[in-house]
Amino acid sequence: MKTLIEEYSRDYSLMREAVEGLSEEELRFQPSPDKWSIHQIVIHVTDAEVLALHRMKKVLAEDEPLLLSFDQEAWANNLEYERLDLEQHLILFQMLRASMMPLLNSLTPEQFERVGEYPDGARYTFKELLKMRTQHVRNHLAQIERVRQAYRENRV
Repeated sequence: MKTLIEEYSRDYSLMREAVEGLSEEELRFQPSPDKWSIHQIVIHVTDAEVLALHRMKKVLAEDEPLLLSFDQEAWANNLEYERLDLEQHLILFQMLRASMMPLLNSLTPEQFERVGEYPDGARYTFKELLKMRTQHVRNHLAQIERVRQAYRENRV
């Protein structure tokens, strides 16, 4: 469990490093009309974190709560991610993660096994939800790298 919590605690630094020093043009570059820019990816990761934090806390606080997902494309389009402030969202991501650390460091093994359920019947333990958070960030870090590569190739 300690390794998973350490990974979770490092995600903000990894996100920050992934965008450090990028120009506004690089941040806003979309590899194709249906692909997100790095700017949009960071906003998405933060919005997903807000919702995931809610789900994880529900699992810890309530007995087998109902967990809900969100339509990420609708959020990106209807909330106009391109108009939102990247730096504010990075800071929000940092604060959300930091706010969970005291709780994570005090959980018992039994609490890591508490369960929440989605409307489709899928059930996840707190530990699985936590793993999904670190994997989500890793997936988007790889996506950021692909967008950076596409930008470099587009400039040649």
